Amino acid sequence: MLNRNYLLCFLFVYATHPFLKAQDKDIVRIDPPYWFTMMSNTKMQLCMYGPKLSQYEVSAQYEGVVIDKVNKVENVNYLFVDLDISLSTKPGVINFQFTKGKKKFSYPYELRSRTVAKNRAAGVTASDFIYLTMPDRFANGDTTNDVVPGMQEKAVNRDSLTYRHGGDLMGIIKNMPYLKFSGFTALWLTPVQENDQLRESYHGYAITDHYKIDRRLGTNENYEQLVTVAHSIGLKVIMDVVLNHVGDRHWFIQDLPSKDWIHQWPTYTRTTYKDGTLMDPYAADADKKRMTDGWFDTHMPDLNQKNPFVANYLLQNYLWWIETTGIDGFRIDTYAYADQDFARKWVNYIKASYPNFSFFAETWVHGVTNQSFFAKNIYNKAGYQGTVPGVTDFQLYYAINDALNQKFGWTEGVNRLYHTLCSDWVYQNPMQNVVFLDNHDLSRFYSVVGKDIKKWKMGITFLLTTRGIPMLYYGTELLMHNFSNDGSSNVRDDFPGGWPNDTINKFLPQGRNESEKEAHNFISKLALWRQYRPAIQNGKLMQFVPEDGVYVYFRYDDKATIMMVMNANEKAITLNTKRFAERVGSYTKGYEVISNKTLNQIENIEVEAMSAQIIELK
Repeated sequence: MLNRNYLLCFLFVYATHPFLKAQDKDIVRIDPPYWFTMMSNTKMQLCMYGPKLSQYEVSAQYEGVVIDKVNKVENVNYLFVDLDISLSTKPGVINFQFTKGKKKFSYPYELRSRTVAKNRAAGVTASDFIYLTMPDRFANGDTTNDVVPGMQEKAVNRDSLTYRHGGDLMGIIKNMPYLKFSGFTALWLTPVQENDQLRESYHGYAITDHYKIDRRLGTNENYEQLVTVAHSIGLKVIMDVVLNHVGDRHWFIQDLPSKDWIHQWPTYTRTTYKDGTLMDPYAADADKKRMTDGWFDTHMPDLNQKNPFVANYLLQNYLWWIETTGIDGFRIDTYAYADQDFARKWVNYIKASYPNFSFFAETWVHGVTNQSFFAKNIYNKAGYQGTVPGVTDFQLYYAINDALNQKFGWTEGVNRLYHTLCSDWVYQNPMQNVVFLDNHDLSRFYSVVGKDIKKWKMGITFLLTTRGIPMLYYGTELLMHNFSNDGSSNVRDDFPGGWPNDTINKFLPQGRNESEKEAHNFISKLALWRQYRPAIQNGKLMQFVPEDGVYVYFRYDDKATIMMVMNANEKAITLNTKRFAERVGSYTKGYEVISNKTLNQIENIEVEAMSAQIIELK
């Protein structure tokens, strides 16, 4: 049970929450707010909410629609209504009739036609290059929604990390040409659903309404517009989703349908964050329970996906977003903490309707075997077979940092890249893993490499030539680093130029200094080159054991072979390629992409200190 402080909090919100004050309404809301015809799964469940709604009988007359069951739960304000909507059902409005003695009322519920298009929900693949940004910190395209009356946070303060800064969806839409011309093909936004929390609502990971875009970012229509505009210029869109928890101001948390809707403890209990307990053959049940059922944070109640009504709510919500907007993929936040049986079911449920749709799960864990546990892997043991095609590849992230910052050793330096990729055998398809240099929770890459542009370029080169789906965190292309101008540590700074009163606009070349121009040009050149190199995107990978601080690997297919050389030494080298004859084969010449140089012979290659080369073999 919740302790006294939590109950007092709930009672306060109960008295002030707009949904719960609306006692003059017979129906406060129905989720999903509308549904679709011709869905592959004809079964669906409506969550109906209103004052003492469970005291009413429910009926409906609509051709092709049958009410299978009306479910009542502990809280009298809820009804969960199971429907079967046949494949032949036509779009229209279902009039639900509610009857309690002599009192009657009706509620119109819309059925929309499912959109059938060849490239809808296309999925994100290793051919793409993802750009990750936080909407609140990227660009402010509509200053009228910076502060919305009635929402919990009342101020905008760009000088504070934890306050909202005013970025929004219109700001992203207006700056999409920047992403397109920089060489990106996919856009991942941190969560955009409503986060009507008392504090720190800018990041989006404490959802308070699953079916509404946060009004300070825009409207549901703005989000649909963003997806449409992105698709029109060749950008895919990835939605960041949270299965594990919600914000404590979520509308259904304020009036729980049942005690077991969330995981409750005698006193507040935080997760241990010890993912290893889920696969540890010696783990105590108590440790497993605390890992999965403990709360991620004090203001983030942990959802109980073993409750079938919770499970249905989450299953349908994200299917609804795909069909409504046409997005292309999900990044799944805190995936390791959700109930794994449910998580696997959730992926399969969506795949049944959208087979090309893509998923990658956040797996901020330690160890390749731990990470692969959550993905589609080669294990056959019960409970070990994941359904998510790919994960955020933290193990390769750690290896990149070590490769650029450690001295070369048996397992150190660039050997970390080699040994990490050696373990790819545990995945069914490691090409689905998302490779990155930093993100919104980590130190910025330019700071990690000590603001060394040579190391930075080596990292970018590896990112865009190794296996998997590359992802870049906003500002990395402009050498944004950990510290703001005021000296505070902030890896979530605003993008300069995204606000009307910004004096510098780095969306434009003239707003960048020489170092930023060099960095941006470097990334955009390689990104645009990568778009036309199938061998880099989806070709095979062959790597050779690093020697003397030099790491050599190849990407190749039936039509092309491309050689990458990373020299992590502080002195230039002459690399003899005889050792790589297995892959070099009969090639005798090459073209070095970064320097635009033609190599008339490749038997001995000159490589500068702390640098990488990309050589298209001829």
